[in-house]
Amino acid sequence: MDDRDWLILHTLYKEKNITKAGQALYISQPTLTKRLKQIETEFGVKIVNRGIKGVQFTAEGEYLAKRAEELLDIFQITREDIDNFNHYVVGTLRLGVSNFISKYKLPGWLQSFEKQYPDVEFQVETGYSKQIYQMAYNHDIHIGFIRGDYNWPGEKELVFEESLCIASLKPIDMDELPSLPKIDYQTDSLYKHMTDNWWAERYPQPPYVRITVDRGDTCKEMVLNGLGYAILPSLFLKDCPHVHQVPLQTKEGIPLTQKTWMVYHKSVEELNFVKAFIDFIKESVTASSKKHS
Repeated sequence: MDDRDWLILHTLYKEKNITKAGQALYISQPTLTKRLKQIETEFGVKIVNRGIKGVQFTAEGEYLAKRAEELLDIFQITREDIDNFNHYVVGTLRLGVSNFISKYKLPGWLQSFEKQYPDVEFQVETGYSKQIYQMAYNHDIHIGFIRGDYNWPGEKELVFEESLCIASLKPIDMDELPSLPKIDYQTDSLYKHMTDNWWAERYPQPPYVRITVDRGDTCKEMVLNGLGYAILPSLFLKDCPHVHQVPLQTKEGIPLTQKTWMVYHKSVEELNFVKAFIDFIKESVTASSKKHS
């Protein structure tokens, strides 16, 4: 077997479908099926059973699929180490970002970085900051971008800070806020805790939540269509000058803000392509700070 065979097992185990696995690997279904049978012959075991619900892995097949994931990781690390010995900036950079960062920041970063280092490839995982934190902590990714002040044990770099605000298509009287329809969305627990505390300090009753959605972008669109107000980070509203915004403040008059951090373990800097991206982000942060100072 070669690494392509292990990749077939890994992909098929992930997709649980011959057609989808073939599409992911850019090989035809007959070719994949033929190669799978050859792998079964080589090991002398039945790897999968095909049924109405797709492929079902046998006990032996599941064992091989899990070993495939481990071996593919080893192959990848070995390639990265060899490239690193030769001082090449080449490899697959594994990033973890929130959905928010993946839309508003990451595409621009990757576009600029790619111009400097065209041989670096990217593997991007998205999720809530708590999930990204866990992936970075477990070394499942090289670098994570998390929003909120998590207690991170490794290297940590402030990327940017944005204000939180009440956003509405129409002007809002803050005294009437509890009776106005609010659009809520699922978000990180730290962010929700911060805004809930802000509310509790000012109003004796809970907000009138008219609509709840699963993403901040959807929430923003609801606001733009006049369906209610929402509490949103200012970056969401960068392209919406017609939206009325009321920045949130503590009782002491301190602006309520949300910080975004780049987190990683010190050991990943030993890889040239990871170190290059870390330095790139740091330089971007410095340039942005000078621009706005």
